[in-house]
Amino acid sequence: MKQAELKFPIVVDNDRKNWIAWGNTMWPTVYLIDKEGYVRTWWMGELDWKGAGKQEVMKKHIRSLLAE
Repeated sequence: MKQAELKFPIVVDNDRKNWIAWGNTMWPTVYLIDKEGYVRTWWMGELDWKGAGKQEVMKKHIRSLLAE
């Protein structure tokens, strides 16, 4: 995290407890959580797998939440 200068929370889930609690079926799964702690949107799988374009969609969601 330090080397990549990542500033967001990262969960280490060696025992898969979070994986099971969140009902994950795919890795990676991206969750966008608002400032109140609610999951506002998510995407299972790589954001831009085969040109899916979800990275841009997530950026729009993030800008919208930051404006709230």
